[in-house]
Amino acid sequence: MKILYGVQGTGNGHIARARVMAAALAMRNDVSVDFVFTGRDPEKYFDMDVFGNYRTLGGLSFVTRHGKIDEWRTLTNANIRQCFRDIKQFDTAGYDLLINDFEPITAWAAKRNKLPSISISHQAAFSFPVPKAGDSLTDRLLMRYFAPTDIQLGVHWFHFNQPILPPFVADKPIALPAKQHVLVYLPFEEINDIQQMLEPLSDQQFMCFHPAISAPLDCGHIHWQPTSKSTFQTALQHSAGVIANGGFELSSEALQLGKKLLIKPLHGQFEQLSNVLTLNRLDLCQTLFQLDTDVVEEWLDAPDNEAITFPDDPSLLIDWLIKGNWQDTKSLCDALWRQVTYGNKTREKLLSLAF
Repeated sequence: MKILYGVQGTGNGHIARARVMAAALAMRNDVSVDFVFTGRDPEKYFDMDVFGNYRTLGGLSFVTRHGKIDEWRTLTNANIRQCFRDIKQFDTAGYDLLINDFEPITAWAAKRNKLPSISISHQAAFSFPVPKAGDSLTDRLLMRYFAPTDIQLGVHWFHFNQPILPPFVADKPIALPAKQHVLVYLPFEEINDIQQMLEPLSDQQFMCFHPAISAPLDCGHIHWQPTSKSTFQTALQHSAGVIANGGFELSSEALQLGKKLLIKPLHGQFEQLSNVLTLNRLDLCQTLFQLDTDVVEEWLDAPDNEAITFPDDPSLLIDWLIKGNWQDTKSLCDALWRQVTYGNKTREKLLSLAF
């Protein structure tokens, strides 16, 4: 089978999910895959070796400013004409299937050329009745038409009795994490604003990753790092907790490692608001609606989360894709959810909330 795999490159979460899939697909001799990434300048991708000879296109992306989606700049920066041109010129001949992670060029090209397509993404989960917050008519239309596919397989922290998969998380908790620092990943916030929030908390070490940082920089108890997969994963393993935006993949990794979470959802981004809603209902995070030193100080005394065990091997998913009976999502979902283990407190919450 020859697969075209389209990935939204705006956020690192989509790429992190694709990395797990790429590593597993590379072990197979019954499938070949070509990856396409859009939504980010080519030079801003990093740690991409696992994807082989991947392609990049402009696509569509969202512009943020001071922790909010800048709708005007998003609209004015969008090169709609080039996007349509890329869709029209994209050659899908020779492929048997498109796997799509909220990527518009390959999704519309597949639709135009009648190539079978499957969404495997967190965004696809919002096609179903799952907890949502702040979703407008525009959001619902965006989720439906931004990257349309024939079949939607959502990815979420619970199945909600829908065609939803658990996340694949490769990293397992280590025996003796140092827990000397708090990991901070707020890529949509300004560096000076983050620095100002953390500066008074001099008794706590903070390891801050930000795409605008090009080299490590120490500012007393605040340590700035450029984005790097290996450095980030080590810092995450040894952290005492995580302060982050409401992206799905980092929260999933932190949950598997049992790290406490302080989440600042991106204003105007209903997906992140919905993620916070679900985590709050399960008592798995505290919320930071604006950069506030007092809220961070209070959260530092919060206990760790109970770890959730998610599957780390997508082989069952790959077998299902190759088999070709794509309408039967239930058997796949049931098999993967049997691999998930919740802590007692989280399991009781799920039962009491009757999701």
